[in-house]
Amino acid sequence: MSVRVRYAPSPTGFQHIGGIRTALFNYFFARSAGGSFILRVEDTDRGRSTPDALDDLYSTLEWLGVEWDEGPRRGGPFGPYVQSERRGIYTERAEELITSGSAYRCFCGPERLDALRAEQAAAKSASVGYDRRCRSIPPAEAASRAAAGEPHVIRLKVPSEGKTLFSDVLMGSTGRKNRDISPDPVLIKTDGFPTYHLANVVDDHMMGITHIMRAQEWIPSAPLHILIYRSFGWSPPLYCHLPMVMGKDGRKLSKRHGSTALREFREDGYLPEALINFITLLGWHYDASREFFTSADLCRFFTLEKISKAPAVFDYRKLEWFNGHYIRGKTPDSLKAELLAVLSARGLIENPPSNREKEIFQGAFPIIRERLKRLGDVVPMLRFLFADPGTGDIAEAIPKSMDARGAADALREGIRLLEAAPRPPEGGEGEAAAASWEADREAEFRREAETRAWKIGAMLQPLRLALTASRVSPPLFPSIRLLGLEESLRRARRLAHCLNEAPESD
Repeated sequence: MSVRVRYAPSPTGFQHIGGIRTALFNYFFARSAGGSFILRVEDTDRGRSTPDALDDLYSTLEWLGVEWDEGPRRGGPFGPYVQSERRGIYTERAEELITSGSAYRCFCGPERLDALRAEQAAAKSASVGYDRRCRSIPPAEAASRAAAGEPHVIRLKVPSEGKTLFSDVLMGSTGRKNRDISPDPVLIKTDGFPTYHLANVVDDHMMGITHIMRAQEWIPSAPLHILIYRSFGWSPPLYCHLPMVMGKDGRKLSKRHGSTALREFREDGYLPEALINFITLLGWHYDASREFFTSADLCRFFTLEKISKAPAVFDYRKLEWFNGHYIRGKTPDSLKAELLAVLSARGLIENPPSNREKEIFQGAFPIIRERLKRLGDVVPMLRFLFADPGTGDIAEAIPKSMDARGAADALREGIRLLEAAPRPPEGGEGEAAAASWEADREAEFRREAETRAWKIGAMLQPLRLALTASRVSPPLFPSIRLLGLEESLRRARRLAHCLNEAPESD
């Protein structure tokens, strides 16, 4: 049997971590088994489907390097692959179920259904859902009323007795009692569009899907889908319901934990190879020790047997660690190009960058490369080199061991040392000269701090704030060299003045 799997998202929102995990598992399983990966767009929810969400689907998969063998924009023998373009197929299949006695037309309007729900809620009834009123209408009468134009839906006949079981790769044999399945759910809505359940089953069968990998949240729907398969006389694919993705608090991953949409991670400077590696390990493992995998590795190694039953925990710090690893693995030229593009997109440098901007960036690159966790980190790290950040929060310039006057004294001593310092070497004078200049300045500051009985960190803190308006920045002395003595001194004097004007603390 040739493996055929699918990723079938609904374009009602941007691609999120859970959906992309499903896409990657299906994609790598298809590649490892020598099978086919199908992309199908399930857009039957016409009110919520949007062009932006559809564009995000395509661009996200393309950015990740996930190539579908059949689907929109590519075609294939079982198209069309967009459900709204297959409307006639679903109508024909639903009519087959009516003919076979497995489905029926229902003429209950919204008013009756709303009243029924209210009545059941008021009575705290154990039987909740449709009461099957139209199930007893003779088929000929129902057909006549439909032909006359009376609005109606088509419902599946769900048995009221027995159980519906199915086999799952991870969970074994499972299912539920038929009385616990939604009573006679709608297959075709009044507007003629199918519900998810009918379209999903019909398409999976007609497209020859052999394995269905999807999130565990779809387990309650599986018995209903099995009943639809049986109504048609079809054999269902093999199911594999994937473990949930949780936050570190043990609750289902959501926006309260941070970013969940792939486009947000992309905009923040996460690399596709890092996201692929990290997300694939959310519920899958190769062995007890290996953590780094390329897409090519996963296309070879991925198997269903190594999917875990336990929920996976999304650790944002672990993702940053993965991303930093892949950033450092890039060639210098490739990484420089990406970082310059980020700086340009954020408006910190020109596009293309000026010669002076290139010179500053080239000098800063060696001191930030090892510190990057995301490409976007380059912006806060280097903003002060391309734009005056102002004084920032003056309170941040005051070390815990000092008051404003003490911080001003420390800053004035730093200014004095810089005023006496020789001109820093420029880019063409070599790395050795630059390193020597920085080491000499640091030694001078350390000697001064020792003389004054100051901690070196306390002496450098106000100067760092003066230059960068932040307590976190690249190393201070390379920053002074890159910024230039004249500009460094101007910013330092500005903050010294503000510290002198600051009120005395109690």
